[in-house]
Amino acid sequence: MKDFMPKNARNTNSPFFTSTASSNSELNVGQRLRIIRAERGLSIKILAELSGLNVNTLSLIENGRTSPSVNTLQQLSQALQIPITSFFENNRGHSTIVFQKSGERPHSIFSQGEVADLASGMSHFGAEPVIITLNPYADSGRTPIVHTGREFVFCIEGKIIYTVEDKTYILEPGDSLIFEAYLPHQWKNPNATPSRALLILCAMDERENPSDRHFLK
Repeated sequence: MKDFMPKNARNTNSPFFTSTASSNSELNVGQRLRIIRAERGLSIKILAELSGLNVNTLSLIENGRTSPSVNTLQQLSQALQIPITSFFENNRGHSTIVFQKSGERPHSIFSQGEVADLASGMSHFGAEPVIITLNPYADSGRTPIVHTGREFVFCIEGKIIYTVEDKTYILEPGDSLIFEAYLPHQWKNPNATPSRALLILCAMDERENPSDRHFLK
């Protein structure tokens, strides 16, 4: 799942994010970014050069003072060579089974909405399943998204418009769409109310991190 809600009042650093987590399931993206950057021995300046982002922007994100867009998260995930879902994960080891109770799954806020990670701890198993909540009138940006593998979308609530190549698909509750992700695509929520969808990104190349291309802006 360019980045998916405007800056959140909860104020965290989510990659899509912000803020101090008030519960174990709400993750601080800024802290995760700082930890991942430190694990790789990168200074903020070097990460800024690798990602094309401003040093001040990275500092604000790490300190939870601004909420990164999906595009920003994508740039960071590409620069760090990690799945975008890595920003949502707690520092748990790799899991072979993931069971989540409703309301307890890890989630983060990004500039277009909220992303709930359905496979926390199992980000390298070939697919990235997330539930995205898109803010009113949120969109993936002007630049079409392209990545390897396939993309599956199932609308849960509201309405989501996907444009794949030059064809437009309007998804309402119960509707689904799957397509080869090398086809240029974009998405948007045309409603004045939030929309929700199950999004499963299946990349052929694990290094590509397709979720980054969706949640960065």
